[in-house]
Amino acid sequence: QVQLVESGGGLVQAGGSLRLSCALSGRSFGNYAMGWFRQAPGKEREFVAAISWTDGDTYYADSVKGRFTISRDNAKNTVPLQMNSLKPDDTAVYYCAADRNHVHLQLTPNSYDYWGQGTQVTVST
Repeated sequence: QVQLVESGGGLVQAGGSLRLSCALSGRSFGNYAMGWFRQAPGKEREFVAAISWTDGDTYYADSVKGRFTISRDNAKNTVPLQMNSLKPDDTAVYYCAADRNHVHLQLTPNSYDYWGQGTQVTVST
């Protein structure tokens, strides 16, 4: 059974930072790509960032480029998302996801096979 568990969400003021983490368990993730998505109330789930598990290649949404950093810790089976210079528009539930099928990093939720339960991030003005 594959499990993804997010942690690290919370309430922060605009301009502040948070570090989310996604812990993976259940099997080897050697060939998986990992993604972070977010969903605000009344909006569709949107892509935030993705990383290749093998070569560390990364990709970011334009809205977070330069502020967020995705990484991976192969030994610990975790995928952190460092979020700096947070804005109220970053407020959402953040989800991590695993893609086992594609060679190239994917930007759409339907391309991912496993999902965590989500963690709330709230950025106040």
